[in-house]
Amino acid sequence: MPDALPPVPAPRILLADADAFYVAVARLEDPAGAGRAPLLIVGGSAERRGVVTSASYEARAFGVQSAMPMARALRLCPQATVVPVPWEACQRKGEEIRAVLERFTPAVERASSDEFYLDLSGTERLYHGEPLAGTARRIRAEVRAASGLTVSIGGGSSKLVAKLAAGRAKPHPGSPADGVRIVAPGTETAFLAEFALADLPGVGPRFQERLARVGLRAVTDAQRLSRPALVALLGEREGAWLDQRVRGIDPGVVTPHGDPKSISRDETFARDLDTDEALNRELLRLAARAAGDLRAAGLAARTITVRIRDADFTDRQASRTVPAALVSDRAVMEVARPLLARLRAARRVPARLLGVALSQFVPPDGGAQLALFEGESAEPIETERDRAISRVVDDVRERFGKDALGWAGEA
Repeated sequence: MPDALPPVPAPRILLADADAFYVAVARLEDPAGAGRAPLLIVGGSAERRGVVTSASYEARAFGVQSAMPMARALRLCPQATVVPVPWEACQRKGEEIRAVLERFTPAVERASSDEFYLDLSGTERLYHGEPLAGTARRIRAEVRAASGLTVSIGGGSSKLVAKLAAGRAKPHPGSPADGVRIVAPGTETAFLAEFALADLPGVGPRFQERLARVGLRAVTDAQRLSRPALVALLGEREGAWLDQRVRGIDPGVVTPHGDPKSISRDETFARDLDTDEALNRELLRLAARAAGDLRAAGLAARTITVRIRDADFTDRQASRTVPAALVSDRAVMEVARPLLARLRAARRVPARLLGVALSQFVPPDGGAQLALFEGESAEPIETERDRAISRVVDDVRERFGKDALGWAGEA
C-alpha cells in the first residue's frame, strides 16, 4: 500500500485588534489634555453634538458606548472630557501598525481602521516551530515599540475564530486576559460554545429574532442540532451557514491590501449652520481632505456624494458619477458644490452635519480615458493642471504639515 499522505496543517489566522484605538491615539496626540483624562470620550463635541466614536474603559463603566448620542453619553458621565476624533493621526497610526504586521507575513488584510487579519499558514518552518501564541506576543511587542499602541490578538483556524478570540484576549479591569488568545485546532467547537448566537458576526437583530422564535439563543443550542435539523428550521442557506459557524468553520480567506470601498470626511457642527456661505466653506474643507486621502491611497474616484443631516436629524444625500475619475481637490469640489446646492434647494433648514464621500475607485490613470468631456461641455472637469497642483499641495503638506496649505475660502 502507498504511504499515507501527511495531514494538511490547519490554517494559522490571527486578528490584531488595537485596544481602544481612537482613545489611545487621542491620548498620544494630546498627552497634556486627553492624555491626562481618565474619563475620555472621543467623537462629537462637548456641546453635546454628534455621537460617540469611542470611550475610555473608565467612561464605559458609566454606560457610555460607541454610536451613543453625545448628549446621552454626557448625561451618563458628565465629568468626561470630550475630544474630536484625530482622523489624520488615526490613519497614520493604522499604517504604522500594518507596517509592523507585514514584517511577519505579506498576507495582511485591513478589516477596519483598527483591525487587521494575518495569515501565517505555512510559516511553521520559517519561525522554527514557534507556537502561534509566541509569534502573537512578539507581534504585540513590536507594534507597541513602533506605534506606542497596544493590540489584542486572537488566533485560530479561521477568520471567525480569530475575531472572537481577539475579543476574549482584550485586557480590561477585572479580566484575566493578557492580550493573546489562541484557539488550538480541534477545539473550535468547545470555544464557540462560550458565546451567544448574537455574538457571531453576521447574526444581526432580525436573524436573532428569527432564531429566538425557534428556541435558538446560545451557540450550544445550535450545536446540539444536526445540519438537516437546522436546515429544516431555517432553510437551506441560513441553516447550512449557521451549522458551519457554530463549529468555527469560516471559508473566508485573508485578502491582502484590500482597497476601501469609499473614502469620506464629515463634520458634526457645534452649532447648526444655516447659511449657504458657511456650508460651502465647510464643504470645501471636507472635499479637500477627502481628495487628499484619495491620493494618499493611490486611487481616483468616479462618484462623489454629499451628505447633509438637518437640525431635526433628517439625513439626505445627493450623488453624481462622472465618466472620468477625479483626484484633485478642485475637481471634487466642482462636482460637490452643485450637489450641496440641490440639497439646500430641496429643504432649506439649518444643518448639524455635512459630509463628502468618494467611491467607485479606479487607479489614478485608469479613468482618464473613459471620457474627457461632460455632456455637451467641451471642458473636462479635471485637467492635468489640476492634478499637477494637487501633487504640489501634497508635497508641501508632506514636508510642512497638513495645515501648511488651504484653499481660498477655507476656514
